[in-house]
Amino acid sequence: MPFKYTADGQIATIDHNGAKLPVFIHADGKEAPFDADGTLGTISRLNGEAKTHREAKEAAEAALKPFKEAGITDVAAAVKALNTVKNLNDKQLVDAGEVERVKNEAIKSVKAEFEPIVKKAGELEQQLYAEKIGGSFARSKFISDKVAIPADMVQAAFGRHFGIEGGKIVAKDANGNQLFSRTRHGEPADFDEALELLVDAYPHKASILKGSGASGGGAGGGGGGGSGGKTQITRAQFGALTPAEQRAKATDPKVEIVD
Repeated sequence: MPFKYTADGQIATIDHNGAKLPVFIHADGKEAPFDADGTLGTISRLNGEAKTHREAKEAAEAALKPFKEAGITDVAAAVKALNTVKNLNDKQLVDAGEVERVKNEAIKSVKAEFEPIVKKAGELEQQLYAEKIGGSFARSKFISDKVAIPADMVQAAFGRHFGIEGGKIVAKDANGNQLFSRTRHGEPADFDEALELLVDAYPHKASILKGSGASGGGAGGGGGGGSGGKTQITRAQFGALTPAEQRAKATDPKVEIVD
């Protein structure tokens, strides 16, 4: 992928965050500033991570070497044999079958104590997802400035592409590949940049972007016969649909959401 050149044969530059950066042309023809220092920093960081993973792999292989040399390849069978030997060693206290009963009772007791905590943690995780993802759609400048349909409809259509990993929002394309920034090379795209990439790849993007002839729920409209042959549903009807049905309606250029 080449750099952009001026008419006199010099590499074209653009102001970006107070610095002049060369303009890089991506495979799809889009132009973006190329931050060489940032890219080198990212490469250095990724090399460091690769070294850490390699050292961890070597340490794990070293730890497993004695087991391989002893011919132990079935971990489950080895664990079962060790437990059997332990039960036999404890036979002076209780019968081996009684040991299993005690173990099962202990597991049952711990499970009863901690299952509510695990359930509560799951509920909190769902709340965190709703606040982070839903809040990002609600506060999106890209939606406010460039999208002709409301944020809740945009979330219904594109929300499945966003998730939370390590406490941070991560966006992925239709093939499950993480979306990366076009300006901060090697770094994940932030929410608005990722959403813009997803909308740009959407086949019917003209029907949901402002200034593109869209007549969706966020676009203006004269009443009654101004729908241009579109099927109109009210926002209340839209809210009563399942998430899958909402996504289908929100992305259908033949459907108009009205108040």
